[in-house]
Amino acid sequence: MVTKKTNGIKVTVETEYQPGYSSPSQYHYVFTYKIRIENQSSHTIKLVRRFWHIHDAAFSKREVSGDGVVGQQPVIEPGEHHEYVSGSTLKSGIGKMWGYYEVERMLDGKVLKINIPEFQMAAPFKLN
Repeated sequence: MVTKKTNGIKVTVETEYQPGYSSPSQYHYVFTYKIRIENQSSHTIKLVRRFWHIHDAAFSKREVSGDGVVGQQPVIEPGEHHEYVSGSTLKSGIGKMWGYYEVERMLDGKVLKINIPEFQMAAPFKLN
């Protein structure tokens, strides 16, 4: 589990390898990640966009961006949190992701950049 706090917003990430959905012989490794976004600021925020950097150890780097997270643009009140689970695939079985969210402060419409901590993804048998 990794955590990073930016502008009063705490982002925590937990990853898990999914062997039942993976096919190592076909260079297909599936990972899920659970993200918790905690609003520790004094302002209501709305998560409007996400930006990801995905680095597959033996292959290419990718960038992914889009509106919200898993089809939602959650509004998070002070002291509240939002959690979601998503996933990514790698060809090598080892990689990492990092990025940021853009959140809108509802009081004045100001857009803030909230960093997502870098996290590792590795099929357990690749680490031996």
